Amino acid sequence: MIAVSVGRVDNAALLVELCTLMLGAGFVKFGLSRQHYLSLDSIVLTAVYVLAGPWVAIIASIFGYAAQARNPVPLIRRIFNGAQRVPAAAAGGLAYSLVGAPTGDAALRAVPHVVVATVAATVAHQVVNAALVCMVIWIDGKSRPLDFITQVVAPTFGPMLGYGCLGLLLAVTWLGGLGPLASLLVLVPLVLARWALRQYEVERDAQAATMRAFIQIIETKDLYTRGHSERVSEGVGMLGRRLGLPEDRQQALEHAGLLHDVGKVGVPTSIIRKPGRLDDSEMDAIRLHPARGVELIGNIPFLEEVKSAVLHHHEKFDGTGYPAGLSGTNIPYFARIIGIVDAFDCLTSTRSYRAARTVDETLAILDQDRYSHFDPDLVDAFVSVIRTQGWQAAAAEQPAPDANLSTGIDHDDLSLGSGGGASGSAAGPA
Repeated sequence: MIAVSVGRVDNAALLVELCTLMLGAGFVKFGLSRQHYLSLDSIVLTAVYVLAGPWVAIIASIFGYAAQARNPVPLIRRIFNGAQRVPAAAAGGLAYSLVGAPTGDAALRAVPHVVVATVAATVAHQVVNAALVCMVIWIDGKSRPLDFITQVVAPTFGPMLGYGCLGLLLAVTWLGGLGPLASLLVLVPLVLARWALRQYEVERDAQAATMRAFIQIIETKDLYTRGHSERVSEGVGMLGRRLGLPEDRQQALEHAGLLHDVGKVGVPTSIIRKPGRLDDSEMDAIRLHPARGVELIGNIPFLEEVKSAVLHHHEKFDGTGYPAGLSGTNIPYFARIIGIVDAFDCLTSTRSYRAARTVDETLAILDQDRYSHFDPDLVDAFVSVIRTQGWQAAAAEQPAPDANLSTGIDHDDLSLGSGGGASGSAAGPA
C-alpha cells in the first residue's frame, strides 16, 4: 500500500507568506501565446508543493484565484473558475506526495527526487484542470472538447512544464536562505522579461493595424470587395489553427491572408470597377498585382516569409495558374491555403453581376475542384473547419447585384466546373 503524505499546516507564518505571495502573483498574467494566458500564481503554486506540501497548496490556490475574481465574467463562470482550482491543486499535491518527495528543508537533501515530483505535480495539475474545462465545454455544447485540447492544452503543455521548473527554482532559493526574498530574485526578472516582450508585441500589433488601414483604403475602390482581405485573414487563421501551425507560423499566415491583394493598389480603379468583361490588356494589369504586392512589402523585415504566399496565391494545383504556373506541392504552402479561402470568400460574397452563393454551394465547388485548382488535403481540412465553426458571409453587407449584368467580369470570381459562374469560364480567385 502506498503511503501518501499530505503535510500539515503547522507553520502559520509560512502559510501567511505563501498565501500573500499567491494573492500578489494572481494579479500578473503571462502570455503563453497570443491567445493563451497564464497567471503568475501557477509558478508559485509549484513552489508551494515543495515548501509546505499539498494542504498549504490547496489553501494558497484559493488566494491566487481571489485576485482574478474581479474579472468581468458571469457569476457562474467565476464560481467554476474558483472551484476548479481546488481539485486541480489537490491533484498536483497528490502526485507530488505519491512520488514520495520530501517538503520543506528536507527537499534540499533530495533535489533529484524533488525534480521528478515537481514534474509529476505540474502534469497532474494540468491534466485535471484540462479535464474539468473539457467537461464544461462538453456540457455547454458550443464547441468541441477536442478543439480545446488541440488548440489550447497541447500548445501550452510545454510552457507549463517550464513554468513548473521556475516554481522549483523559487522553492530551492527560498529554502536556501532567502525566504520570501527569493520571489524577487526569481519572479521579478521574469516579469521584466515579459514586459519587454509585451512592448514588442504592442509594436507588432500597431504594424498590423497599419496594414489593415492600408488594405481598407485599397478596398474602397470596390464596394463589393470591402472586408475581403480581413475575411481571408480570418479564414486562413481558422484553417491554420486546425492544421496545428506553431504560433509564429500562424501569425505569418494571417498576415499573408491580409496582404494577399495589397498589390491591387497599383491596378487602375477603372479596371477594378469596369462594368463589363475585361480585355486582355486589362487582365494583364490585374495579373500583375501579386508581383506588385511583393514589391510593396519587400522592405518590411517581419513580412519576409509571407512574400511567396502573396506572389503565388493565384497558382492552381494543376499548374494552370499564374504568375509562375507552379503545380502541386511546388506551390508554397501558405499560397495553397490562401487560394482556398480566397475563392471561398469570393463565392460567398455578392458581385455586381451575381448574388452570393450559399456556404454549402461553395463548399461543393471547392470539393469539386480539389486536385485541379486546390490542394485536396487542405480542402478537406477547410471544409471540416467551416462545417464545425461556421462562416459569417459578407453578402448581407453588400449592395444587390445589377440585374442588367449577366456576364462574369470579376477576376476574383471563381467559375469552375458545373458550379461555375455566369460565364462558365475559370478566371481564378484573387
